[in-house]
Amino acid sequence: MFELIRSNKRRSVALIAGFVVVLTLVGAAFGLLIGNGIIGTLVALVFSAGIAFASYWKSDGIALKVSRAKPADPQQYQRLHNLVEGLCIASGLPKPRVYVIDDPAPNAFATGRDPKHAAIAVTTGLLEKLNRVELEGVVAHELSHIKNYDILVSTLAVTLVGAVALLSNLAIRLMWWNGGRERRSGDRNDSSNPLALVGFVFLILSPLLAKAMQAAVSRKRETLADVSACQMTRYPPGLIAALEKLKADTTVTHSASAATAHMWIEQPMSGVGDHGRLGRWNRMFDTHPPLEERIALLREL
Repeated sequence: MFELIRSNKRRSVALIAGFVVVLTLVGAAFGLLIGNGIIGTLVALVFSAGIAFASYWKSDGIALKVSRAKPADPQQYQRLHNLVEGLCIASGLPKPRVYVIDDPAPNAFATGRDPKHAAIAVTTGLLEKLNRVELEGVVAHELSHIKNYDILVSTLAVTLVGAVALLSNLAIRLMWWNGGRERRSGDRNDSSNPLALVGFVFLILSPLLAKAMQAAVSRKRETLADVSACQMTRYPPGLIAALEKLKADTTVTHSASAATAHMWIEQPMSGVGDHGRLGRWNRMFDTHPPLEERIALLREL
């Protein structure tokens, strides 16, 4: 387990570095299209460094605001607070901030940068539809994300994925504006540049690449958090029953967004078409392993 956690942290660093590289390449591609690759690269480097720095300190708050999470009143949500406190004492974790989201779909996520600066959020649907043992399994799953330091890379990915999409979209818009200006002035010095064509293709594909990296952020972490949660509660049937209820429930999680999809215990935005070539393409961007696979793995414990 400790080796898995160390490996998890190494992958986290690699993925964050990958996001910075993609952002830099987006800037370089834009620079090629406007005829100045060095300036584009430097702008993207500064932009990506600024985004990464801001994300480290602020992206947990962004995730909570995007999801419309509210602090859980200790009196109104006493059962939830008791479960969180008990599991934190048993696992040696500081108690995270606890939030509730007004959403009928049963779901939950954890966010933050480390165990001392963490939060968990659960939907009202989860509190209503799960019994105490099942809810304990879900809370343990989210606390495992905190304990395993999954929350850092997951939280950073919220803003980094959006930054790639924003920068590539902005670059394409500026490229068309610059191209139109050059056509009006009769200057077409870069229109036949093969590197510029490569840059344009990369700008189109970079948001898809960012989404694939976002999916990679989550898949292995969900499996590890499931196993860690069962070690924390010492009762795998609790989490198994919770995942089975989540699988059977078809309520859409309206509080989720594309940027935060990888953070939730159940993938809130499943692709359509699970079979054939289209299904394989959709699964490339799935942020979670299928629930049936996760349940089957837990049954083997």
